[in-house]
Amino acid sequence: MEFSLTEEQEQIRGAAAGFLKGRFQRCAAREGSAVQPGDARTEWKAMVQQGWTGLAVPERHGGAGGGLLETCLLIEELGAHQLVTPLLSTAVCAGPAIGRFGTPEQCERWLPAIAEGQVFAYARAAAGGGWGREGSQVRSAEVEDGFVLRGTAWFVPHAAVAEEFLVVTQTGAADELTVLMVAADAEGIECSPLDVVGNEPQYRLRFADVRVPRSRVLGEPGAGTGIVEFIDDRGAAATCVEMAGGARRVLEMSVEYATIREQFGRPIGAFQAVQHLCADMAVDVLGSRLIAYEAVCALDAGSGDPLTVASAKAWVSEAYQRVCARGHQVHGAIGYTAEHDLHFYLRHAVAGSLSFGDADFHGERVSCALGL
Repeated sequence: MEFSLTEEQEQIRGAAAGFLKGRFQRCAAREGSAVQPGDARTEWKAMVQQGWTGLAVPERHGGAGGGLLETCLLIEELGAHQLVTPLLSTAVCAGPAIGRFGTPEQCERWLPAIAEGQVFAYARAAAGGGWGREGSQVRSAEVEDGFVLRGTAWFVPHAAVAEEFLVVTQTGAADELTVLMVAADAEGIECSPLDVVGNEPQYRLRFADVRVPRSRVLGEPGAGTGIVEFIDDRGAAATCVEMAGGARRVLEMSVEYATIREQFGRPIGAFQAVQHLCADMAVDVLGSRLIAYEAVCALDAGSGDPLTVASAKAWVSEAYQRVCARGHQVHGAIGYTAEHDLHFYLRHAVAGSLSFGDADFHGERVSCALGL
């Protein structure tokens, strides 16, 4: 695949990199870990002012009219700097889904709000805590004026700062999914923080007889499987790009360390064993970027074979963890200390590999499609 950016896309990526480098001298997750979610949104406001949340929103709704690729250029830089934000759940999962499947009234209500910084959290709640395309641990029952929600959604990123939840519910049989936009302050919702391995805050959402008006149904009731696939494929592809950004930064840190750390009177980068480690990391980084952006471009073009996304997620999930492991070998014991930034990237690699389906889940999708 030939992949090159246009001049405008290069400007977007360069501006994002410069913006983040100017605000964070070290790993942003280190600074963010010491503040409350409300404080962290200071960075969100700055991103909104830069126009990031409206980049993929159509111009008629107050956005810039870009696509998934433009948003992912920002997400790659967020991964490289480890700045934890709800950009992916808002601008990749919620916004495009509303634009594609929403009614004109829904688009008019929520797309300008997203461009202006309204935060969405995505609650998939698939059966068994996985990312299967059927079933939900949140059930919805149809009533006269809308739906009533009951159940629990685990591992919902940024739920505490979200103003809206995009919730996948099961209406009847496992293949009868209904996607609802639920106000975060609706009566009957309980939000609890979870202790997770990654840098991104995750929450448990309990829905106890939460009433949702019919006007908040995205698409047709009971026919939401296509919407879920649309959202999950984009979320998986964007997560691959975010992981590729993190892997790129781990390689940069390792090469930099190998040139300044001396052993036996020479930089450790002069030793063949360290050179081989860095070369293997570079192969994984370049491969991750290529396969991730191939999936993004395919989705943007509307010709996205789901296997393109599945192949990318399966490969990048393992490649990023290999890069982190080799980065720790180059850094030696110092990389494992709390004072060093490297462990934030390892946490990100583990969490990212699980988000939107791990390597085993997507590998099985590829195997099934090939008839194996």
